[in-house]
Amino acid sequence: MLKYKRILLKLSGESLAGEKKQGFDEARLLEYAEQIKAIYKKGVQIGIVIGGGNIFRGLTGSAKGFDRVKGDQMGMLATVINSLALQSALESLGVKTKVFTSMSIASIGEKFAKPIVMQALESNCVCVLSGGTGNPYFSTDTASALRAIEIEAEVFLKGTRVDGVYTDDPEKNPDAKKIDLISFDEVYEKNLKVMDLTSFTLCKENNMPVIVFDMDTKGNLEKLISGEKIGSLIKNKIN
Repeated sequence: MLKYKRILLKLSGESLAGEKKQGFDEARLLEYAEQIKAIYKKGVQIGIVIGGGNIFRGLTGSAKGFDRVKGDQMGMLATVINSLALQSALESLGVKTKVFTSMSIASIGEKFAKPIVMQALESNCVCVLSGGTGNPYFSTDTASALRAIEIEAEVFLKGTRVDGVYTDDPEKNPDAKKIDLISFDEVYEKNLKVMDLTSFTLCKENNMPVIVFDMDTKGNLEKLISGEKIGSLIKNKIN
């Protein structure tokens, strides 16, 4: 049984680099593609947004002297590169995949439009939604929240290197405790650094539940889709 039939999956660009820290770890890319294929074969409709941090991060560039708008535009193009890499990996496994872009790059991918993406999803095609929102000053987390709402996903799955939301950064504080279930309001109140406030506000106002989970552990994505309690669930009301 499937708990979710249409999802928006956010992948970290930095995670694609694996141990290399920059660029692509081909083994990690294939692992992600295999996990996606496993739920694709079950009939799940999948939208994917990937960050660009393994290639270029706009905020980092801005801190080093880049014009913020140009830096963000470079970051958006980095997400397109990552999207093409994932498309290639998925297609090598026999998964029908289309790349959509937030800006016009006709020879690379079709420009995002909800009716066209919905049609692709319903025809069992994985849709990789690249280029962020197409505007500077917005993160790929915000783009993910926006796309999740637009494609009417049942859940926004944020794949990370850690297995959920913690009271502090578990990579820096060994005493940090995992939180299995939390409301958007509590995230605000406790100032937990899970996603930026713009993306959280979009999800909260549109009642879009978010699950933060460890994508680097094989099988986690399939377990989530099947209803197992993996990671941390963030939603409006906690029963």
